[in-house]
Amino acid sequence: MWGRPNLHTSYRSEASIFPTWTQKNLAFIGIVILVLLPFHLPIIDQLPFVRFLGDSDWIRLTTQALIFAIAALGLNILTGVAGQVSLGHAFFMGAGAYASAYLGGDPGNQTWGHGLPIWLWLPGAGVTAALIGLIVAPAAVRVRGLYLAIITVGLVFIGIHLSRLFPEIAGPAEVGRDFPELEFRFWKEDAALVSFSDAGNWLWFDIGGSAKTYLFCLALLGLFVLVAKNLHRTRTGRALQAIRDRDVAAEIMGVPEVKYKLIAFALSSFFAGVSGALFATFVGRLPPESWDLILSVEFIAILLVGGAGTIAGTLLGTFFVVTLPRFMESFAGWMTEQANGNGIWAGFWDIFVATGSGDFGFISTGQVAPGFPVPVAALDTILYGALVIIFLLFEPLGLYGIWIKIRNYWKGWPFTY
Repeated sequence: MWGRPNLHTSYRSEASIFPTWTQKNLAFIGIVILVLLPFHLPIIDQLPFVRFLGDSDWIRLTTQALIFAIAALGLNILTGVAGQVSLGHAFFMGAGAYASAYLGGDPGNQTWGHGLPIWLWLPGAGVTAALIGLIVAPAAVRVRGLYLAIITVGLVFIGIHLSRLFPEIAGPAEVGRDFPELEFRFWKEDAALVSFSDAGNWLWFDIGGSAKTYLFCLALLGLFVLVAKNLHRTRTGRALQAIRDRDVAAEIMGVPEVKYKLIAFALSSFFAGVSGALFATFVGRLPPESWDLILSVEFIAILLVGGAGTIAGTLLGTFFVVTLPRFMESFAGWMTEQANGNGIWAGFWDIFVATGSGDFGFISTGQVAPGFPVPVAALDTILYGALVIIFLLFEPLGLYGIWIKIRNYWKGWPFTY
């Protein structure tokens, strides 16, 4: 009802994706901005806090955030919704990447490939990762908590070892192989019908290859967001949440724990496989060592910083974690300019920035050995750990929890009760 957004007169209205008109309007505006972001239109150029994400030097980072968001949504199903801790998400991303290389890559003298079109190798990457998840899940569902995390950590090292045993699929160690292009073909025609990575005319716009890749990944992310959001509202989603809250009580109430844990592992692996295939294709060439434990920990940081168990929190955490290194690099460059200048604050910023080996400072922007002062390249890793600790202690729901507090404050303003 108008003016009573929390008053629901039917289960359908309460369980809808956007239950209020405010959420519907904000979602529509957000989608329009994201779609028009790569185009230099006056309505977008006037948005100072959004426009820079569509610039040529930021569009690739924004696209990477879209790709990682798909994998983060999968991990959110397993960890945030089902409560199963996993540190092996990078393994399933690597499985999807090399499945796409095997299905869609070009065969060579030392590599295998079948050259299949994208409508086969992209879903095939997800299905391959999901099948591997189903094979691993029976052993994983027998343990919980820390033991489950240790088992999934082992998958990462197993995956790196398998890549060395099968260079025909993964390519040479520390070099990797080429992955299929983002092109649409009906079968194996010489000329692609639609290329999502080459510049050219698309509909009514002259658009670059980076913008095409961005829009393609944005469309895929929207599809996976709908799947993940609707999963929360289904019988399966409610069963996974019951297992997360108290698995023994859920099983006593008739929820088949093993069945739904298998479903959670399969869905999470499918999301990771598709994301891994997209990321490998987006980069072009990746060594097998890229799918390591650090990448898995980065996705755990995404959930904890954004807000585990929520779709909006997962998306917020992904964009925050992926873009944080770039923001820190820009901020460190600004601090260096301030420290080298003649302004009144030059001495203040010089305390924090070390521009050479003999200079004092907490952050190093020069060519120095790892250690103290901290290099800019390692600063984002330190911030990941610090932010995870801070959010676990003070805001378990992460950025989503902060948004909820701000929203509730303005809903009740000027009253405090």
